[in-house]
Amino acid sequence: MSNRVAFVTGASRGIGRAIALTLCRAGYDIIVASPEVENNELVAGEIRALNGSALTLDFNVTSAESVKEGFAQALKEKGRIDVLVNNAGIARDGLAVRMKQSDWDLVLKINLEGAFLCSQQALPGMMRNRWGRIINMASVVGQAGSPGQANYAASKAGLIGLTKALAQEIGSRGITVNAIAPGYIATDMTKNLPEELKAKMLASIPLGRMGTPDDIAGVVKFLASDDASYITGQVIAVNGGMYM
Repeated sequence: MSNRVAFVTGASRGIGRAIALTLCRAGYDIIVASPEVENNELVAGEIRALNGSALTLDFNVTSAESVKEGFAQALKEKGRIDVLVNNAGIARDGLAVRMKQSDWDLVLKINLEGAFLCSQQALPGMMRNRWGRIINMASVVGQAGSPGQANYAASKAGLIGLTKALAQEIGSRGITVNAIAPGYIATDMTKNLPEELKAKMLASIPLGRMGTPDDIAGVVKFLASDDASYITGQVIAVNGGMYM
């Protein structure tokens, strides 16, 4: 059998890049999908250096048209998509009372609607093959809330709801749908936080360290595998114990 194919959104850096490389090492062909064209090529180069197969897509989850075209191209070149990792996400933090409508809209559009649009495109093929994995990147913030992140918390909580609804809809077709809720992970998104906030967050983590993108990627690899065939509709917290 040819390699399984994994479609990873937001794969150009951070957690997405780690997921792409981890799945490549596990024998998957990777579709590197993000609007950061140059970074996509860098990640694809790393995958090929591991003797893996990579297809890059200039991919914008805020556009239904871009999503449709991207999946059509991926299916044309790869024949199928076995694993979808909805990892694309952004934060636009601010207090709710002053939050700009555009910051609310964009975060919901990328983090939640984008995952829905991608799932909608991936599902028909998975249903035909009677095998598939959808893995959504939620957040501890979607479980516990966080001041100044009403838009981000709402989008990630919505993603958890989407995960559970889809899991119930398509479980009979041999497709699992799960979410991962990362805690405080060392990425571009967290490195610019104020030092006192970082110290406060570290103090709230029983394991006493920030997570790494590889901590998340390892769980994606497990959920994508046959070992996880009886796990669906779950939210796997990978947060060092900061929220239980």
